[in-house]
Amino acid sequence: MADLADVSDATFAADVLQAELPTLVDFWAEWCGPCRMMASELEKLALTYQGKLHIVKMDVQESPDTPASLSVMNIPTLILFVDGVEKERLVGYARQRKIEKTIKDYLL
Repeated sequence: MADLADVSDATFAADVLQAELPTLVDFWAEWCGPCRMMASELEKLALTYQGKLHIVKMDVQESPDTPASLSVMNIPTLILFVDGVEKERLVGYARQRKIEKTIKDYLL
């Protein structure tokens, strides 16, 4: 399994908006059961698409400003950014196959 990097309000612009690779951000919280269930799916995807896609996670309790500015109302929420622009959004638990279907057109 791959460890997903953590991003925060302070590092979001550099780590996500200015990233060279398409970046999938997992907005989550420790207390969220579906978020924890989806973590293993995202770790598998990170290994599968290494070098083509960057996957990071943001704890919405520790960094509330960025999720608020992006109108993240529910967790888990996945947002795919390409060249600093939001391209796709999945809200709620999603299996690996659904995530792959959503991101495949944006992979390098």
